[in-house]
Amino acid sequence: MAESFSSRLSKEFTLKRLSFWIFWFGSHIFLFIYGFFLQKDDRSLDNLNVIGFSVWTSRGAGLCLAYDGALILLPVLRNIIKYLRALSYLNKLIPFDENLWFHRQTAYAMLFFTLVHTLAHYINFWKLEQLGKFPAWQIHYTTWAGLTGHAMLLIMVLMYTSAHYKMRHQSFETFWYTHHLAFFFMLCLYFHGHGCFVKTAEGVCKGYLSYRFTLAGGILYFFERVLREIRARQPTQITKVIDHPSKAIEIQFDKPSFRYKAGQYLFLNVPAISTWQWHPFTITSAPDDPYVSIHVRQVGDFTNQLGELLGCDPNNFNNSNYDTKRSVPVILPTLRIDGPYGAPAEDVFKNEIVVLIGCGIGVTPFASILKNIWHQQQNKGLSKLKRVEFFWICRDTGSFEWFQSLLKTLEATQMEAGFLKFHIYLTSKLRESTINNIIINDVSGSYDPLTDLESRTHYGRPNFGYIFSQLNRAIDSGRYLPGKEGDLNTNVGVYYCGPPALAKSLKKDCDAANTESIKFHFHKEHF
Repeated sequence: MAESFSSRLSKEFTLKRLSFWIFWFGSHIFLFIYGFFLQKDDRSLDNLNVIGFSVWTSRGAGLCLAYDGALILLPVLRNIIKYLRALSYLNKLIPFDENLWFHRQTAYAMLFFTLVHTLAHYINFWKLEQLGKFPAWQIHYTTWAGLTGHAMLLIMVLMYTSAHYKMRHQSFETFWYTHHLAFFFMLCLYFHGHGCFVKTAEGVCKGYLSYRFTLAGGILYFFERVLREIRARQPTQITKVIDHPSKAIEIQFDKPSFRYKAGQYLFLNVPAISTWQWHPFTITSAPDDPYVSIHVRQVGDFTNQLGELLGCDPNNFNNSNYDTKRSVPVILPTLRIDGPYGAPAEDVFKNEIVVLIGCGIGVTPFASILKNIWHQQQNKGLSKLKRVEFFWICRDTGSFEWFQSLLKTLEATQMEAGFLKFHIYLTSKLRESTINNIIINDVSGSYDPLTDLESRTHYGRPNFGYIFSQLNRAIDSGRYLPGKEGDLNTNVGVYYCGPPALAKSLKKDCDAANTESIKFHFHKEHF
């Protein structure tokens, strides 16, 4: 427990994160104090200042809520973030890939100041009733402030509880629909100050007019949603569906208006399942392919329904025996595609050395990158990228068949020996018959009996701490990159897509492997 706390503490005190916290807490503290004393020192508001500390507190918290209300929608403006992250100098300063993390921090701040603001106002209303000015129930249930405030509290209860990690993963649909109550929340926020609770004795309104700031974010988000809707309705035609082992479906489609980079992702909507649900999927094709493809693993309600619509029922087969008598739908469902959007993996080609790590279906962003590498090699277009170490960690042997043909092609057509290395890891227990087959075929065979690659399959989990330290030594000695002097600075990009638990471990291993001349930069996919 102590190690976990210390590692978490060290993460929060990195230069970028520490700078953010200083700015974040500093800006909130400044606004709270400013709003507090702006109310307290205003002699024209003495009619309210007789209430005392609670009214000053409610005003300070209200100003902070206006600040957070203006920011809460900015991290979900996907199109603006997509173009901003393309500006490398700005992306180094502001981590745009952490947009959802910033969205959560803003939500936490809103929750805290909502509790402060609400508690202070309940005290205000009780004191006003004691002073004989207004009945508390009248302010609560007959004014714009009271009605919209209680409505926002109810919406926040629904949104925050359904957004919890466990709830979100158990029932994504619940999270998706309740989160769209944000539309009504923002409407209530815009009209919360209507009627003006803060007035002078002469009836002159002295509110902050904070709706001007919150409305700016709302207008941007409105145009964002309009753009998404227009783009999603561009013609999209399914051209091919491939039913892979381990409940994985490959969907190939044609959309002439769709332009993307390797490593990016898209949002998929299937109106036959739901008009409102949009799910993120990594693009697995390369920009030079004559189609766009995604791989979908059937693990939830949406993906299972999609499989049924495409004629890919996971109950029709298992990993070893295929049922060829499947019903193929006469009419394939309509797809609506929104995107593409930027992801950390699209920056792979900015590195000299990259380590790609995928777990199971988490290999999908690297399928696009590996295909793009192959196309660039054929066209002799690679420039900065010198070495690629590809790690694929799978639980079952059936998963290897997803990209077996792609891996074999890449292995056989490398322009430079050692440019691309495969490290395949199998973590599940093998059947006795499979073990016997490996022993028989592995004695004299030049190809791995499981993957049919020249690179051998490893059994068990990789020790990335040891792997990174060995890579560090090879680079430092000059053996890894011929012609590369050991005393020159080298950046190694480590890109990961898979379970969050391994991501934390990988981040620690990268930090431990860093030296003055060799830096391991860790990046993970965010959905």
